[in-house]
Amino acid sequence: MTATSTATDTPPLPAQLADATRDDTSLRRFLHGLPGVDQVGVEQRAAGLATRSIKKAAKLWAIDTAISMVDLTTLEGADTRGKVRALAAKAKRPDPERPDTPRVAAVCVYPDLVATAVEALQGTGIGVASVATAFPSGRSSREIKLADVAMAVEAGATEVDMVIDRGAFLEGRYGAVFEEIQVIKQACGDAHLKVILETGELATYDNVRRASWLALLAGGDFIKTSTGKVSPAATLPVTHVMLQAVHDWHTRTGQLRGVKPAGGIRTTKDAIRYLVAVHEVAGEQWLDPALFRFGASSLLNDLLLQRRTQTDGHYSGPDYVTVD
Repeated sequence: MTATSTATDTPPLPAQLADATRDDTSLRRFLHGLPGVDQVGVEQRAAGLATRSIKKAAKLWAIDTAISMVDLTTLEGADTRGKVRALAAKAKRPDPERPDTPRVAAVCVYPDLVATAVEALQGTGIGVASVATAFPSGRSSREIKLADVAMAVEAGATEVDMVIDRGAFLEGRYGAVFEEIQVIKQACGDAHLKVILETGELATYDNVRRASWLALLAGGDFIKTSTGKVSPAATLPVTHVMLQAVHDWHTRTGQLRGVKPAGGIRTTKDAIRYLVAVHEVAGEQWLDPALFRFGASSLLNDLLLQRRTQTDGHYSGPDYVTVD
C-alpha cells in the first residue's frame, strides 16, 4: 500500500508522510501517533468563536462569501429532472431581483441526474457535484462504488463526493479505507474528490482527526463532515478539528486541501460562525469556495433574506425569495 499519483495529483508527499502509507502497520502507527484532541478545549474554543460579532459592512461581505460557498443540494429519492433544472436556475440567479448576488459554488445531485445539471449549468462556471460510492451508507462492493463514480464522471460531474467505509475505519482497517479512497480518486480523473467522513458515526474527535488525515494522505481534495442523512451532522467543534487538519497538512506539505461541513447549517448566523472558524483555525486563505464549502439547501434561502435586509435596510419576508 503506497501513495500513487494521478493526472490531477499534487506533488509527492514528504518522506515522513510517504512512509506512513507503506503498509497497514505504518499507517496505523502514524494515525495513532497524531496528538489527541482536547475535547474540552476544542468545544470551548468553538463556543467562544461562535460569540464573535461582525459589523454591518463586514456582514454583507460574509453573506456574499457564504453564498459563493454553497453547494446547492438535492439528494432525495423523489428528485426529478425538473427539480434539478429549477435548482440550477436558482444556482445561476439566487435572487433574480438582485443581479449582483453571487452565484453558488456548485449544484450537488445523484449520479443519474448529473447530465441534467450539466446541461442546465453549461457555460456558467458553476460546478456539478455528485454523491457516489453507494451514498449515504457506503455499503457496497468496490466494483459498484467505482461504477457509481464512473457514471457521475462520464456524465460531466466536476466534483465527486464519496463516503468512506465507516465500518472498516471503526474496525481499524485503515489500509482498506486508504486504498478505496485512492482508487476512487483515480476514477475521478479531473474531477475533484470530496471525502465524506460521516463524523456523527465516528464517535470521538480523535477518530475525526485520524479520518481527516487518512483522507488527506489518500489524496482527497476536500474532507467533508457528513452526508446530511445522519445526526449529528456538521458541528462547529468537529469542523474545527478538520480545519486544523488541513492547516497542519498545508504546513507539512505546502498543499492546500478544503473542508466542507454539511447538514444542519440553516441560518446566516450559523454560516457566519463557520466563516469565523475558518479564519481563526485554518486561516484567511481558506475563505474561498476553492477551499471551503457549505453542503446545504435551506441555508441559501436565509442568506438571501439577510442579504436583502443588509442592502435594503429592512427585513424582507420569505415571500421575496424562492423557497426550496
